[in-house]
Amino acid sequence: MKNTIADRVYDFLKKYPPFDIINKEDLVSIAENVIIVYLEKGKVLFKNDDTKHDHFYLVKEGGVVLKKNELADAEIIDICDEGDVFGLRPLITNDSYMMTAIAEEEALVYGIPIDVFKPIIEKEHNVGLYLIESFTSKTKNPFSKKFAQDFYQDSPANLKSEDLEELQTIKYSKDPICISMDDLAIKAANRMTDYKVSSLIVVDENKLPIGMVTDKDFRKKVVTGLYSSKVPVKEIMNFPVNTYKKNLTVTEAQLALVQNQSGHLVITEDGTDQTKAIGILTNHDIVVSQGNSASGLMKAIRRAKQPKELRKIRQQIAQLLKGYFFQSIPLHIITQIIHELTEAINIRAIEIALQKMPQRPPVKFAWLSLGSHGRKEQLLVTDQDNALVFEDVPEEKYESVKKYFTILSNRVNTILNKVGYEFCPADMMARNPKWCQSLTEWKTQFSHWIHNVETEDILYSSIFFDFNRTYGDKELVQELAHSIFSATDYNPMFFTLMSRSALQNPSPLGFFKQFLVEQDGEHKDLFDIKARALMPLTDMARILILSHKVKSINNTAERYEKLAELEPNNKDFYLACSYAAKSLIKFRTKHGLIHHDSGRYIKLNELTKEEKMKLKRCFKTISELQEIIKLRFKVTQLL
Repeated sequence: MKNTIADRVYDFLKKYPPFDIINKEDLVSIAENVIIVYLEKGKVLFKNDDTKHDHFYLVKEGGVVLKKNELADAEIIDICDEGDVFGLRPLITNDSYMMTAIAEEEALVYGIPIDVFKPIIEKEHNVGLYLIESFTSKTKNPFSKKFAQDFYQDSPANLKSEDLEELQTIKYSKDPICISMDDLAIKAANRMTDYKVSSLIVVDENKLPIGMVTDKDFRKKVVTGLYSSKVPVKEIMNFPVNTYKKNLTVTEAQLALVQNQSGHLVITEDGTDQTKAIGILTNHDIVVSQGNSASGLMKAIRRAKQPKELRKIRQQIAQLLKGYFFQSIPLHIITQIIHELTEAINIRAIEIALQKMPQRPPVKFAWLSLGSHGRKEQLLVTDQDNALVFEDVPEEKYESVKKYFTILSNRVNTILNKVGYEFCPADMMARNPKWCQSLTEWKTQFSHWIHNVETEDILYSSIFFDFNRTYGDKELVQELAHSIFSATDYNPMFFTLMSRSALQNPSPLGFFKQFLVEQDGEHKDLFDIKARALMPLTDMARILILSHKVKSINNTAERYEKLAELEPNNKDFYLACSYAAKSLIKFRTKHGLIHHDSGRYIKLNELTKEEKMKLKRCFKTISELQEIIKLRFKVTQLL
């Protein structure tokens, strides 16, 4: 006769990890031996120090809270809802319980027999790994470095460098041809011809590399008549030399060529210019190793003359991102490469716009990138957030100068829109005269935001405090940054109000750990990962780093890593925050790539149980961080 109860248990188990990866025969055996436990609200299933049960448990319906003990005010360790596994200690450690399980509401629980389950773990390695991870997450300090790495690591634990072409050591040209800095240019040209090479390493009297001379240098400097072929090589060489270690990976080499805007890297024994050169690495070596490279796209960006060319390159960058992402290249490497390419597109857009202006800029200026671009966190294509600051001018010249930069900004924003970056819905772009101002105007603006904090001012502060110079004069930006930090000195109310604003972000989870979704509008029933998870982490990192007066670190994960240095007592916790930030960005990017959108709104029914579990671990970190912010900046009385 058919066992209908066992069939129902089987149908339920197969939907949730780790039971979803167990073969049918073994899962049927488990289902036939499961016990069903009904718990009234407040009923204790097991207590701290109780002798181990013969089963571990899975929530079928309702909710079970795990606490330190039975007391009403005891610390809550976890809340388990449908599909969550708990009570694993007897299976993993074979000793007494170290927490208490209480039904937070009427609940139905399946008891999985340990003696039936253990043989399955022995032959199904992944099943055991999942249960150990679940057990660890409910017992260990979630802010320890090891725990954070387990949950927020950038790549799978079983990933090996030989499995990924991009992580292999790149091949380069060995036994490079060198020339003395005092040798004549004509000798260098003859040597390049004799050895059939396109570049030479220039060395000093100790044979240490100090520069490079290439066939391009001869075309631009000697053939054009700018320099005589009789000048010393040091007069036409490129310097300083870019040196790197010999075991450079393909991706590291790619990033180095992009960052240094160079077609050549000199390989030395220890990676510095204090040891002799042992090889040369070129863009050609990258192309041979990988084909369509980031450095190749960078060159294409610099050659582009029209927005449509940049748009095509941006689409290629999106494909490059997808390739990197689904090969599990470490996130920090992906982020650096994509940021450099995005930055280059913005710079080229500004250069094209300047070429269309009737005259050169009347005074010094700088283009500021804001938001996720300013934080170097923009992987997917989003809308524009930018501003422009120009040098102070006499009052009689102000209107004409302002008009020039407003027109320039409008052209840049229009080009970027054609490339694929949408206009900001709130018009927080440099084309808006409010965000195209002189240095003194910007100083006054920031001072107003800091000293007269209103709701709208806090919103602007959260965006504009993350500015990053993309193009233009460094000194203008440095002076602006200095004035901001000076204005925040001895201003505790500013940090309190900023903290209050950060704490008003919508919560990601309800009391029973269910994901809170949008209740109405276009995104009804979807989970907003930006507003409910990424923004709280970003906002609180900004507040903490500003309170420490740390300049020039805008990236959220890097801010938490810096905080770990500044506050050793909270090191593990801040590292967990850093890993959480990376994990959430990675999660959003993954879903954005799958659905060809910004990845902001998530369909919960598409998430696996493992994905939900990992997201909830990130949310726990956010919850603890909010408590720190409340206490440190005395926000409690204002909420």
